Amino acid sequence: MRVLALGRYDSLGASSRVRIHQYLPYLAESGIEVETSAFLSNAYLESLYKHQGRPLRHIAAAYFRRLWALSRAGRFDLLWIEKEWFPWLPALAETLLKRRGVPYVVDYDDAVFHNYDRHRNPLFRALLGKKIDKVMRNAEIVVAGNPYLAERARQAGARRVEIIPSVIDLNRYPEPKPNPPRNPPGPVRIGWIGTPSTASFLRPIRIPLQRVADVPDLRLTLIGAGDTDIGVSGAERLAWSEKREYELLHMLDVGIMPLADLPWERGKCGYKLIQYMACGKPVIASPVGVNAEIVEHGVNGFLASSDEEWAEAIAILANDAALRERMGKAAREKVVRGYSLQSQLPRLREILASACRPPRR
Repeated sequence: MRVLALGRYDSLGASSRVRIHQYLPYLAESGIEVETSAFLSNAYLESLYKHQGRPLRHIAAAYFRRLWALSRAGRFDLLWIEKEWFPWLPALAETLLKRRGVPYVVDYDDAVFHNYDRHRNPLFRALLGKKIDKVMRNAEIVVAGNPYLAERARQAGARRVEIIPSVIDLNRYPEPKPNPPRNPPGPVRIGWIGTPSTASFLRPIRIPLQRVADVPDLRLTLIGAGDTDIGVSGAERLAWSEKREYELLHMLDVGIMPLADLPWERGKCGYKLIQYMACGKPVIASPVGVNAEIVEHGVNGFLASSDEEWAEAIAILANDAALRERMGKAAREKVVRGYSLQSQLPRLREILASACRPPRR
């Protein structure tokens, strides 16, 4: 079985790395041969993260790559598309594939449809507001990362919708070892992981975060935020790398994931939470979208909406090492059960295998 996977990004892009790339060695073991073709290159992301803008040459190259991929689409048993074929253009490629009888599975880990149906320009809304709905309808199977995205696919008339959450590979996230006693006691690290472009999600809780940064016994640690201004001074900023990701996360004592309760944010898949929890860390998160499913309040972490709730949750966990350990253990167990690659791989294999068969009419 030959599959062409069309990710939005290359290996530096978190969504493509999580939704496609990490599965590839395991799919190969099952006889599913996957060739990848990224829309945006690592060079593009490096420029973006360094605040160097969006180089036109990289964007032009991305569209040419997709044109070339379209010319080769019929050579594969199945296409595995992340989000859409051509961003910011009508669903012409997906319609053409449908007419030619080339089956595809389309995967969503965020509410990309809101790029179009909630665009500030009414012309964009008129021309592209229903684009993703058409992409979903033409797919053999829509794979959604959470119920919010799955519901949109059903409303769009998708023939089959499956939910596969964003997951971690247990081989990359082994059972965490207990943290050795600190002698002398060090600061409790309240941490966040992300990219320079997503660090802005921290700004709404800058007041409780500034309190963390100001307390000598606490440390606010930001992994991958670069130099993005979040309105907080004194935070420890660490550079992200895929090789050191587990090591960096293991340094934290508590992981956080604030989100505003807005349509785009409701489509998020809670991957940060899954990473923290896989490392045996308790979490604090906004009760938005799938966050409220991943976090069991008082069991593996806390849900917090207001500044006061955030401050209280941070204080409780910062002052109780035994509670952090209990919640962290519960967090790890939940990830192993339902948010690990090993738990979801059989379902993904079945989805890809069934989609490449002739569709029922």
